[in-house]
Amino acid sequence: MILRNPLAGPVEPTPPGDAPYAFHRRLPGYAPGPVVDLADPFGLGSVAVKDESDRFGLPSFKMLGASWATYRTLLTLLGHEPEWSTVDELADGLVPLRPLTLTTATDGNHGRAVARMAALLGFAARIYVPDDMVPARIAAIEDEGAEVVVVDGTYDEAVAAAVASGDVVVADTGEGEAPARVIEGYSTMFRELGDRRFDAVFFPVGVGALAAAVVTAFRPGETVLVAVQASGAPCLVHSLEMGTVATLPGEPRTIMAGISCGTPSPVAWPLVSRGVDWVVTVADDQARGAMRALAREGIVSGETGAAALAGLLEVLATEAESPELSPDSAVLVLSTEGATDPVAYEEIVGRAP
Repeated sequence: MILRNPLAGPVEPTPPGDAPYAFHRRLPGYAPGPVVDLADPFGLGSVAVKDESDRFGLPSFKMLGASWATYRTLLTLLGHEPEWSTVDELADGLVPLRPLTLTTATDGNHGRAVARMAALLGFAARIYVPDDMVPARIAAIEDEGAEVVVVDGTYDEAVAAAVASGDVVVADTGEGEAPARVIEGYSTMFRELGDRRFDAVFFPVGVGALAAAVVTAFRPGETVLVAVQASGAPCLVHSLEMGTVATLPGEPRTIMAGISCGTPSPVAWPLVSRGVDWVVTVADDQARGAMRALAREGIVSGETGAAALAGLLEVLATEAESPELSPDSAVLVLSTEGATDPVAYEEIVGRAP
């Protein structure tokens, strides 16, 4: 399905400035996420893929938001910013907050990133996950030293459990400071694009934190912004049709675990509901095909990571009303994760990541 956003209108976000980018550059292992120009641009002028399969040694862009949100949340609790030039010095400056447990809900990548930050800074982590989380993603979070709590229910129910835990919540949805800081943290991804300009951007959407960051980076402006959702979890589509933040009836089900969400983020909603131009939904098989297409270009992309390319291919294949693309169009596709489930990746692509 391809939907022109019925709520689209003028929006002027407030960019976060240089602080998140400067913070990320101080973390060990920082390197810009590469931009790969596809050899086959599908009849367009160019298709560039922002490859987020490796951030600080984690297979997802989520560390950008989780690290900045964790940092700012802890500074708020501490009441000041300690002097630091290394992560060890920052951890020493945060000692007065111990013992403290960081928590969040996750479909995999955000929770693993919060767990990594907790370990780096000397705190415990407790991560709530839905009951359909694949074992590989649970094991990856536990390998970061976190306790994983499997909730009998969906991602939305995992969010509720994390909020009710009494721990310090570093969430990418819901209320409070952290969701807004997550959105700010994602700005680094777009700072790394430099002076490159694009006619259209395709990006996957779950609760909408990344989408809000895309809107902040490209609005005001003429770039066409195309959100891509799983057809089994179209929470943004549902909310746009309802005219407000609304929860999907029934449980979201899709192999695109990172966007298997039932309710958009209320923090992201004001930006996303007005700043996104189009929403495209794609089926699981389309995501699998996009994974294979990216693999042929040398890009390792998981089920959620390949959703944006699947959305572009859906637009190019349709004869219905859709975003206008021409043989001269320069398109940016966000591949937001690597092979977070290596077994499934090999089954789909035909070779190990």
